Formats: sequence, structure tokens, C-alpha cells
Amino acid sequence: MKYSIMFLLSALLLLASCGGKAEKPVDKSLEGLSFFGDSISPDGAINVEEMIAMMNEKDSAEVKVSSTIVDVCQKKGCWMDLALPNDDYMTVKFKDYEFFVPKDAEGKTAIIEGIVRKEVETVEWLKHKAEDAGQSQEEIDAITEPKTSFTFEASGVIIK
Repeated sequence: MKYSIMFLLSALLLLASCGGKAEKPVDKSLEGLSFFGDSISPDGAINVEEMIAMMNEKDSAEVKVSSTIVDVCQKKGCWMDLALPNDDYMTVKFKDYEFFVPKDAEGKTAIIEGIVRKEVETVEWLKHKAEDAGQSQEEIDAITEPKTSFTFEASGVIIK
């Protein structure tokens, strides 16, 4: 009986020592980053000035770009605006409406990967966005003209 107990304890110790997983090294450069949508890396992101220069010759392009978040949909985080030069912004929507970003991300830096396009945003869409952003009825009613701007369909987002 004494040998049975010793054998059982030895077997359990052996199994416990062999069953442990080796820890993967942690990439310190990713600490403090939040990821949404497809898995993307912060490497290779261009700034918005480079993106705008690229878009002078195109109507659309696949890019990875970094900028400051200036607004986020306050209903569910289903779109965000990123800062462009001259107090302008670029609206970012998320591929196939598959993911959202935190509603409190304003002021943080985003790295987004996907397709940028030059588009005309309709008055209806601009009013919808203003409503989602919590603007006053007066501000919403003041929207009377469509706006030609950059829009972005992001497949992946990193927020830092």
C-alpha cells in the first residue's frame, strides 16, 4: 500500500512537471496598446500628411496610418474621426461592422489599417454622425451641404 501511494504521488509530480507550458516572451513594444478587428502591427504606419500626398493621385488606396482620435460615436463606438491637417478630420468606419472602438478613445492615438477613399459624405450621413456624437439640434440643423472628404474602412485598429 505504501508503495502504491508513493508511485501515485511520483506519477502526479511527473505529469504536473511535464504539463506546464513554456511562457512566451512578452513584446514590450505592445504594452499599453488595445487591438480591435483584424490583428495588425504598429510597424509601417504612415502619418496623415503622407496619406494625403499619396491620395493626390488616387481615389483609393490600401494603407496603414496613424493619427489622433478627435471624435467617437457615443452610441456604440461604431465610427471614429481622426485628425487631419487644418482642423479637418477623416471618418473611420469598421469593416463589415464587425467591431467597435471604446467610446472614450477621444484624444488617444490610433493606428488603422484598411482602405482610404475620397468620398462625398451626404447631408443625411453628416447629420446622423452629428446626432451620434451628441451635438445639439441647432448644430445638426446647420448641416446643409455634403462634404468631400477622406473616409476609411478599417480592418484593424490599434489604440494607444
